[in-house]
Amino acid sequence: MKFIGFFLLWRLLGNPFLALLVILVVVYLLDRRYVGVFPSITKPFKRMSKISKLRSEIALNYNDVSSKYQLARLLMERKKYKEALPILEKIQEPYEHSAEYWSDLGTVLLNLGSIDQGEVYILKGLDINPKVKYGEPYLRLAGVYQNQDRDKAQHYVRQFQTIQSSSSEACYLLGMMYKALDRKEDAKSAFQESIDIYRTLPKYKKRQERKWAVLSLLRKLT
Repeated sequence: MKFIGFFLLWRLLGNPFLALLVILVVVYLLDRRYVGVFPSITKPFKRMSKISKLRSEIALNYNDVSSKYQLARLLMERKKYKEALPILEKIQEPYEHSAEYWSDLGTVLLNLGSIDQGEVYILKGLDINPKVKYGEPYLRLAGVYQNQDRDKAQHYVRQFQTIQSSSSEACYLLGMMYKALDRKEDAKSAFQESIDIYRTLPKYKKRQERKWAVLSLLRKLT
């Protein structure tokens, strides 16, 4: 059926490469509308625009702590951890009791190689709120130790499991962690659980979780 569609487009457009391009664009648009596996083309540009706007706002009002935190998070998304670190360190006092702040600061330090201190800060955030970021910091710590201390890595995986047990995304992330730990059967089980959970979700939740169910299916098949 796909080949017939490609052939008809080829005949209609008179160029096989143009026909293939049209098919790829349609697939991309359908994915962005209904699944979300492919990355957004526009998101990086929107993020850069937001970063520029925040820098301007901070230049006008240096004490705008909220804008500084937003800027640091956007820099983290761009993996600009060295730029994000001093911003986060300067706003520590007003976010002293924020679990998300300590998780973010710890994540930055982990990515800069300061594993011990990063772990301390992430655990501080989890102590304030064990469900911060839906338990994802536990997997971040597990990822750090997967090749250094497998017992510790698996401890953090188990901690994550106590937080998340009914989310397609959580099971997918868990499967990826098991795969990294070379626990292949556990990884397959986690991917299958991600798919099974998706099937039981109400319609309004399926759009949100569909990406992870699809990724789990692909991982399970490979």
